[in-house]
Amino acid sequence: MMNLSPLQTARYQYTPKLPGMLRNGISEICVKVGEPTQSVADQEKIKALFPNTYGKNEITFQKGTNTSAPKKHIVGVILSGGQAPGGHNVVCGLYDALKATNPENELYGFKGGPSGLLEDNYRIMDDEYIDMFRNTGGFDIIGSGRTKLETEEQFAIAAEVCKKHGITAIVIIGGDDSNTNAAVLAEYMAAHNTGVQVIGCPKTIDGDLKNEDIECSFGFDTATKTYSELIGNIERDANSAKKYWHFIKVMGRSASHVALECALETQPNICLIGEEVAAKKMSLSAVADVIADSVAARAAKGMNFGVAIIPEGIVEFVPEFSMLIAEINELLAGEKTAAFNALPSWEEKYAFIEKGLSKEAMAVFAILPQGIQQQLFLERDPHGNVQVSLIESEKLFSALVADKMAARKAAGTFNGKFSAQHHFFGYEGRCAFPSNFDADYCYSLGYNAFMLIQYGYTGYLSKVSNLSKPAEEWVAGGMPITKMMNMERRNGQDKPVIRKALVELDGKPFTYFCEHRQQWAEETCFTYPGAIQYYGPAEVCDLTTRTLALEKA
Repeated sequence: MMNLSPLQTARYQYTPKLPGMLRNGISEICVKVGEPTQSVADQEKIKALFPNTYGKNEITFQKGTNTSAPKKHIVGVILSGGQAPGGHNVVCGLYDALKATNPENELYGFKGGPSGLLEDNYRIMDDEYIDMFRNTGGFDIIGSGRTKLETEEQFAIAAEVCKKHGITAIVIIGGDDSNTNAAVLAEYMAAHNTGVQVIGCPKTIDGDLKNEDIECSFGFDTATKTYSELIGNIERDANSAKKYWHFIKVMGRSASHVALECALETQPNICLIGEEVAAKKMSLSAVADVIADSVAARAAKGMNFGVAIIPEGIVEFVPEFSMLIAEINELLAGEKTAAFNALPSWEEKYAFIEKGLSKEAMAVFAILPQGIQQQLFLERDPHGNVQVSLIESEKLFSALVADKMAARKAAGTFNGKFSAQHHFFGYEGRCAFPSNFDADYCYSLGYNAFMLIQYGYTGYLSKVSNLSKPAEEWVAGGMPITKMMNMERRNGQDKPVIRKALVELDGKPFTYFCEHRQQWAEETCFTYPGAIQYYGPAEVCDLTTRTLALEKA
């Protein structure tokens, strides 16, 4: 047995709260069938690709006699993609529901993500092992991985592994890509009459797996609370030392939900929202000016310090930067990369770049700090493209702002000081001890996933809603994964994928942010969330995110 901290010992004893209709006992849960569904777009194309699982009804669970056919269930579970707080509780909820129905039911945990299913690498769960992971962070119960289940060959192997062990259902716990794969696997299993159901669970700290049905993905609550604690600590330090501007990059490559939630929690001077940058077609210089204006306004009041939150994927939302990236990808396509890498000095490489880029792209490239310029020509992704995620955008914008302040000082319009510190909060939040909200929500998702299995559903996402209310009022059920899908261009082909949810610029969270950000930019309005609280008054310990509270107000 590992050495345990007092908190870990105490968290083992925490009993997650279930939605009211799931507290009645397995034998007293029935199904209410809702309306048929259709995909968010490209209905005919999605329907053609999913003839066996498309258009199914949404369902909710309620109190009533359980009418499912009694049988032994052997279920496999997979953790897929990046870690998110609460994943262990999804597995625990699934296990507890299985065993409460029939102690002979079994749960196979496939190790290392989807590859564990393909390699038949598993662990059969038992009480002793499960109890070691209740209410804890991380995915170390079975590990995770990023193997995609997307080919006929993989599906055939998965079907054979399931047949070998008598597995009747697979639960895939993952984000938008993983649940897209779950939908495709469910369709294959149904088309080939394998008897294997596939159920998904919505996971990602980025918050971009959401819609009118899925109010938030699990892990978002804990991760943003963890980052907000750290940001609050830095704000307190900034307000104490009064000499640094802190540029803080947070997770969120495809959407800015994490940045926005952290801003709502901590009220920094600046928070960039990628979706707004894209909508306004802002240039790098224009974005830097927004920060520089805050630096100047605060300096005029004698405050040469501040905090700016930067979403991880911000540069991809800047149209001119996207153009630059596209040209660089073309510039180094195929064998050109080797020729470029063979050049002995940065000066020669710079001349190569200058010759190959358009005048417009070169104008953008030229304003970048040299360190960022060189990052654009480092390691490529498997498709030969720039790895935008490697760009240190927090350093990029602090350097651009430093240039702005130097220019303003030379023009006599700025007499303050500007000195920057840099931070990136990513891994710090992915495996944190789950908040009470995530512990409860995740346990409910897992328990609910088994109810979907028991009633014979496949190609469904485990769904728990009404999340801004106390857990007693949560509503459990399921929705066909195909409802969330559209067609997108991926690697030169049209693919069915779950549509990512971006920050809505007319939504209540962003509207609230807009109403207050000018005051935050010029004054010191910092708030300090402090550490996640697990014990005490519900209004402190069971808080939802500011995003969810505003959306459901």
